[in-house]
Amino acid sequence: DNKACVLLGYSGHGYVVAEAAVLAGMNLRYYAEKTTLALNPYGLEYVGFEQDIDFMPWAHDFDFILGIGSNTIRTKVAQSVIAKDKKLLNVIHPDAKVSQSATIGQGNLIARGALLNPLANIGSYCIINTGAIIEHEAAVADGAHIAPSAVLAGNVHVGTGTFVGANSVVKQGVKIGANVTVGAGSVVLKDIPNSEVWAGNPARKIK
Repeated sequence: DNKACVLLGYSGHGYVVAEAAVLAGMNLRYYAEKTTLALNPYGLEYVGFEQDIDFMPWAHDFDFILGIGSNTIRTKVAQSVIAKDKKLLNVIHPDAKVSQSATIGQGNLIARGALLNPLANIGSYCIINTGAIIEHEAAVADGAHIAPSAVLAGNVHVGTGTFVGANSVVKQGVKIGANVTVGAGSVVLKDIPNSEVWAGNPARKIK
């Protein structure tokens, strides 16, 4: 619908989202943060902090995109947007490749060079970061983050709020639970239960 968009979170990861949104032709005009920022590479207008009682965009017909790296905070902010019956848009970088049979929820970033193959299923408010590969029939649940150049082989399942670190590889058919952290460069060959931290090659539980 090309309504004016508000970026929620405008530092670090937020810059990546902002650039992807601009390159994708989205009508990104505003940002929300705790305070105004000196570094504003996309010339956005500051509209306050989304947790403020008088946050102006709630009263206007704006759409919203998520620029927050933390899985926990991003999920909480996304749920507050949905609770106010506002629209959370996906940001899909024009250099990403998304299969026509892949399914994507709302409020996601599909970053530069990311690849979603046939029947991949991405939930809502996820990050599929730069160069990540989501192979056929793999599923990523709400609020997860697949970091740069990580690879999920076919039929992998990643649970809610889980982080799969940069350059990690997850073997086909492996199931990773909710709120798991997989360290960068790990090779995951077997299922991981909820709320554990794994790392290494092959990956082992470290916490």
